[in-house]
Amino acid sequence: MNSKKVLVVEDEMIIALLIERMVGNLGHEVVAKVASGEEAVSVAMDKEPDLILMDIRLKGEMDGIEAMLKIREKKNIPVIYISGNTDMVYQEKIKQTGYIDFLSKPITLSDLDRSFKLAS
Repeated sequence: MNSKKVLVVEDEMIIALLIERMVGNLGHEVVAKVASGEEAVSVAMDKEPDLILMDIRLKGEMDGIEAMLKIREKKNIPVIYISGNTDMVYQEKIKQTGYIDFLSKPITLSDLDRSFKLAS
């Protein structure tokens, strides 16, 4: 599997750092960590990552699903959602974004590895 440039979108700093470490352990590079949907859209346009790891509930006005819909208007970047919220309303909304996988927090290295393989 080729090394991927990854954008981590997570508003809880400790979780973002854990995800960054897992991504590194899997041989990939985190190009940025951001905490809001607005930042996610901006950084995705600027850095053009190979993959986005996206939380659904974020700081700011825009949630992760809205951010992905905005990103999809201009770029076709694959997304893996990582969220503690498994609410069916969110499950229906994320289908609109053509996501690769949905991981429920807390995630493990093997969960992330499996999702990365789906994204290859």
